[in-house]
Amino acid sequence: MKVPPELSSAYHGRQSASIRPSERRRAKDRVNELGSESIPHLREAIQSLEHKMATLMSARDMLESKLEQAVRLQSPIQRLPSELLASIFVVGALDTTEEDPLSVSTLMLVCKHWSEVAMDTPILWSRLALRNQSSIERTKFKLARSRSAPLDISIDFNPRVETTGHMTQNVVHAMDILRPSIYRWRSFSLVVSNRPQAHAALQRCREPAPLLQALSVHVSNSMQDDYYSNLPLPIFDGQTPRLRSVSFTSFNFGWNSRLVVGLRVLKLAGYWESFAPSTAQILDILRACPQLEEFSLRNMSDVEPEPGSTWEDPAGEYADDIFAASQPQRGMINLPRLSKLSFYYSGILRTQVILSQLMFPTLEKLELAYLDDITPLLKYLTRQSLTSLPLRYLRVEASFFNELKLMMFLRRVSALATLELVDADDVSSNLLKGLSTPASAQTWICPKLENFELAGCSALDWDSLRTFVESRLPPQSRAFPRQHVSPCPSSSSSPSSASVPLPPVTISASGSMQFATQSLLTVTASSQAQLSSSRTGAVLLRSASASASVSHRWPRRLKSIDLSRCHQITKEMVQWLRVYIPEVKSDAARGESMWVER
Repeated sequence: MKVPPELSSAYHGRQSASIRPSERRRAKDRVNELGSESIPHLREAIQSLEHKMATLMSARDMLESKLEQAVRLQSPIQRLPSELLASIFVVGALDTTEEDPLSVSTLMLVCKHWSEVAMDTPILWSRLALRNQSSIERTKFKLARSRSAPLDISIDFNPRVETTGHMTQNVVHAMDILRPSIYRWRSFSLVVSNRPQAHAALQRCREPAPLLQALSVHVSNSMQDDYYSNLPLPIFDGQTPRLRSVSFTSFNFGWNSRLVVGLRVLKLAGYWESFAPSTAQILDILRACPQLEEFSLRNMSDVEPEPGSTWEDPAGEYADDIFAASQPQRGMINLPRLSKLSFYYSGILRTQVILSQLMFPTLEKLELAYLDDITPLLKYLTRQSLTSLPLRYLRVEASFFNELKLMMFLRRVSALATLELVDADDVSSNLLKGLSTPASAQTWICPKLENFELAGCSALDWDSLRTFVESRLPPQSRAFPRQHVSPCPSSSSSPSSASVPLPPVTISASGSMQFATQSLLTVTASSQAQLSSSRTGAVLLRSASASASVSHRWPRRLKSIDLSRCHQITKEMVQWLRVYIPEVKSDAARGESMWVER
């Protein structure tokens, strides 16, 4: 709002009249003082104030940094000792089958403290994986940082990326870098495409390897390079006192027993024609490894049977197995710690000769694949089962066998939990019937069976499979409706029997329930007539039920079943199996293999 001029002049006049003369003089003096100071002096004063402000801001930032560091120190991970932090790094970076080149470098990027701990932990740099030129360069500083820690070395150059000549140069270059540290090698794995590369690499392994525990040499193309069939000199000077695991694929080491003595794990594969070892050579190696725990033969040409090498049964097959098992055979090799045994396309004659000479009382896992007719092998397995055979896993793939002999063997391995019969044309419904509810005078076959594979077994019928699954269900399962079975009518001429009627017995439709209640149903009307009182009858019924439950134990319920490539199994059948088995594998849905879970 505008003020009239006359009012404004009157107001200012009264204001100026109210100011004292002393105040006017002081205001005039201040104006004179400001006018006396120069402009540079004012600017200098401003800069001085700004410098003081900057100093205060820097001090504030330092205090904030100290506060943040103090807060971080309250975290448990910051209070860990360096030794414990290093152990955590080792578990996270090295407890894997494959090397992660980014794991250690990622740890070093977290903070300066973590970087220092990683640099001062030699074991973090002890895994060396050489697969290309960049990995060779990275190996140099890893060797320096690993100091004196034992080394785990893996050499595997991809032949698809590099030419043969360039790949050979890389292998030789890598071995030249690793050669001075042979005394620190704990495990060494070499994968090359041909024998010349393998020999070029191993010719540089002339020094002893006192820490070497695992040795693996894999030659991809083994059908060439006959000139390099034998190694010119013993590798590691034949001095590997701690060697416990050996895996050779198409690598002929001259079958020198000095290199394969005292082993725990032995795997041989890829030996053809004249390069295949004889049974005598393999048996000599097994004799030199009494503590062997795992043995595997894979992809070998078969041999002719050697006279006197097989176990003879003069009385006939299975005629006196108990006597044969109790009498030790001459030349038998006892492997008390052998737990895994695998024969995969190793030749039925070679396998038969080897099995006939072995004793394996702690065997838990057995694999027989691509061996033509394995019926002769079942004799030696049955012989071993007469004393001790805690077999838990059995796999038979693409092999023929006598179904009856297989059932006789399975009856002796009550601890079997996994049975895999893959592409076995001899598997029929009789096998499933044998694994189902046994007769009253017999026991269950494989009562601990939980995982069952029948991939490619097209001779099975659905009724037998369903009966097998039903028989393995627990007695109180909700899978099936229950039906009441009325007792047999008593004779009218027996008044005592009329006074003691049998109570109705509840039975499930499963074969296991029928088997359990069979002893109760055998009490007929004539036997009821002999009961003197209802109390006596109840006591006898309870005792019969108790004896039945004690003498016949329930088998375990199936956890998984594999029916891949069983084209007779429809989608509806798979849906039915899902109700009773947690995991079912089948190709019934759109021709694609899938795991169907509950």
